[in-house]
Amino acid sequence: MVGRGTKIWHFSHILSRTVVGENCSIGQNVMIGPNVRIGNGCKIQNNVSIYDGVELADDVFCGPSCVFTNVNNPRADVSRKDEFRKTPIGRGASIGANATIVCGHSLGEYCFVGAGAVITKDVPNFALMAGNPARRIGWMSRAGERLGDDLICPRTNRRYELRNETLVEIEG
Repeated sequence: MVGRGTKIWHFSHILSRTVVGENCSIGQNVMIGPNVRIGNGCKIQNNVSIYDGVELADDVFCGPSCVFTNVNNPRADVSRKDEFRKTPIGRGASIGANATIVCGHSLGEYCFVGAGAVITKDVPNFALMAGNPARRIGWMSRAGERLGDDLICPRTNRRYELRNETLVEIEG
């Protein structure tokens, strides 16, 4: 099922039992499914494959040619379809071009995975991740701005606070 207002470019395939939300943009040469759920407002750039086990919350950005895996130890001659690992991607997350997300790890809300990064562990909300393997190199705001030491978004002036190694938005 494809939601209202979603646009799909050429040479893309949406496989069975896949749900794509409203107002999404799905680029050229994208493959989604089977059994995948894509939230509302997602932007999936060219050459991305989203396999069974991956779930995108609302407003997720997948940069060109980013990669999701769904099995940790694939072999061409061994069926592992009963071993697909869940990979939930949190609301508002951004995944840069050519980044690789190893299955079985979650990406937190509004996190930012830099281009070419390789995710091999869970990513906290608002974390800025880079490298291979990726490590947290900073924090990002909900608006997609890198936060300084004051943890105030330079675009919106929203404030954030670290609580037990977790970044949270302060209401108000």
